[in-house]
Amino acid sequence: MSELEQYEVRKKKVYDFICSDVYVPMKIKELAIMLAVKHEDRPQLERILLELQQEGKIVLSKRGKYTKGEEKRLVGTFTAHPKGFGFVTIPDESEDIFIPETKVNGAMHMDTVEVVVSPAATGRRREGTVVKIVERGMKQVVCTYEQSKTFGFGVPDNTKFAKDIFIPQERSKGAVSGHKVVVEITNYGANGKNPEGKVVEILGHINDPGVDILSIVRAYGLPVEFSEKIMHQVENVAHEVSSADMAGRKDLRNWQMVTIDGEDAKDLDDAVSLTMDGDNYVLGVHIADVTNYVQEHSALDVEALKRGTSVYLVDRVIPMLPHALSNGICSLNAGENRLALSCIMTINPKGEVIDHEIAETVICVDRRMSYTNVKKILADHDAATIAAYEELVPMFLRMETLSAILRKKRMKRGAIDFDFPETKVVLDEQGVPVAIKPYERNVATKIIEDFMLIANETVAQDYFWQDAPFLYRTHEKPDSEKIHKLSTFINNCGYSIHIGSDKVHPKELQKLLEKIEGTDQEGLISRLTLRSMKQARYSPICSGHFGLAANYYCHFTSPIRRYPDLQIHRIIKENLRGRFNEARRTHYEAILPEVAKHTSEMERRADEAERETIKQKKVEYMERHIGEVFSGVISGVTEWGFFVELANTVEGLVRVTSLTDDFYEYYDDSYELVGQATNRRYKLGQRIRVRVEQADRLMRTIDFSIATEGDTDEESTGIPVESI
Repeated sequence: MSELEQYEVRKKKVYDFICSDVYVPMKIKELAIMLAVKHEDRPQLERILLELQQEGKIVLSKRGKYTKGEEKRLVGTFTAHPKGFGFVTIPDESEDIFIPETKVNGAMHMDTVEVVVSPAATGRRREGTVVKIVERGMKQVVCTYEQSKTFGFGVPDNTKFAKDIFIPQERSKGAVSGHKVVVEITNYGANGKNPEGKVVEILGHINDPGVDILSIVRAYGLPVEFSEKIMHQVENVAHEVSSADMAGRKDLRNWQMVTIDGEDAKDLDDAVSLTMDGDNYVLGVHIADVTNYVQEHSALDVEALKRGTSVYLVDRVIPMLPHALSNGICSLNAGENRLALSCIMTINPKGEVIDHEIAETVICVDRRMSYTNVKKILADHDAATIAAYEELVPMFLRMETLSAILRKKRMKRGAIDFDFPETKVVLDEQGVPVAIKPYERNVATKIIEDFMLIANETVAQDYFWQDAPFLYRTHEKPDSEKIHKLSTFINNCGYSIHIGSDKVHPKELQKLLEKIEGTDQEGLISRLTLRSMKQARYSPICSGHFGLAANYYCHFTSPIRRYPDLQIHRIIKENLRGRFNEARRTHYEAILPEVAKHTSEMERRADEAERETIKQKKVEYMERHIGEVFSGVISGVTEWGFFVELANTVEGLVRVTSLTDDFYEYYDDSYELVGQATNRRYKLGQRIRVRVEQADRLMRTIDFSIATEGDTDEESTGIPVESI
């Protein structure tokens, strides 16, 4: 028996004795006598008792006597880390539980586990031990298949699933080395043995076009195809709006209105109109009436709820609704009659909504506009574009003015605007990335953003005061601990924020971002401020939106691609038609909590999958630039190195092991690595020049090193400027 096994046997013996019926509270001397512990083994007994205390299994009284502890057992989801440890997230609790590698006890990524919480020292995060695996979370894993003579094994794409999966040759489905495969786990392994599984699908070879993204789709369990039943239902949906459909609706077909979207958009679910009533603006936000074609409890509705959202990957869109619907009768195509749910707001010159109407309408969009063309009219003053849309130009000018008013009012109350660039990856026909650049925010995108925000707020406020069951978009206040840490850091940079009663008003953070705009610390402090925030989510309770400094907020404007919007459209229409009786109220009160929870989870899944596909293409792109030098900004600092983000949004890691000039220590209070001999510092927000060392497609990671003096920057390497 090994020393470790002997230790565990003794530990169990001590605990079993303390739990026995004959045991009475004892001090350590008495325990040593009763258990016949030799004098030289006394330190080991002390260690065992301390561990049992930390695990919550025993308690030490003020008189120094040990008794059995009341174990606090919680059930949650285990999130693994590639290094072996993990975290357990408990529903409705903000702080997760750290699980050391030695106390994981066979739990794997996404398992539902029972955990015992150890008494934590003051100021430390909770720590625990997995005592039971309630349910396995990952039934299938996407792997790269590796073939041996008599068997094979799958190397999981997800690094959090740390063990390779043994696959008997007869269960390989003919896969060969280099194939991307979906492996169903048949045995999760025990006592150090690897899990076993069988290949259920071969996605293609790792180098085949599109297989990389398909692997991510399968890894996240994203549903792609719609069932025959659903497609048959879609075929029966009308292709034109009939007179019967329009009956009883407000007819707005003579109103001047447009859609404004990206050039490649196909599902056009929002149109806007703007006229004047004296000095007041009459803004119409007209949203496709998707609920007219997606009836509650229908196969379409069940599938839409299951998906929760459309998923926008780098090379494809996985829609919430079939394209025949979202790009057809539900798309607000120019020159065609369409059913809509309209929020028509009268807004005074101060940006205040002084009156509004929410109505079922029939509309006919005049022109389909792109962000580019609206920008050409308003920002570039392009004569040819202005002439092409001459009859609409006065409305666009009014829109620009109202947009600025609404934005100014929102900023005045404290809304926070993080202007970090999103990534646009340009692919060729084979799915190979040819350029990476930030998405452009311009006057046109801001107009639509401002108009959708005010419509969402107006609808949410209306239904809050009606005291109707509803689905809100909420964003909670940041944790006071994170805000205090942010406050301490920015004080060292010469800035401050006012914190009252352990809370911060969003206006304080907005004022901070305004102060740092254009300074060397802008990137650094903006990132730290963003990291101090919580995630937005859906909720049947209207608790406000911290980031927007809004008391009332919902998602009303995208029912084609978000189920929460579809859900509240259904409630609004029943209310408008006088059908919102007590039975329907009870129905919605019963289903909305689960709808909120599920759609929030599906939104996070979609966001993570999108980020992974972008990371995949960034790695593939940077493979062609190994050895080249770029300028960037340090975007994250850890004890094992620091991340650098380039101007094109590509991010890579400079490992501390590559900094051979000194021994570097990490200081988490200042987010920097400091050389102990040279005092050389690398800190968040610092501008730096790096060389691309490695791009790993399997791990989706990019490694940088510090560029040396005399290295030529990327501007001299011949890479197209738009790709940088």
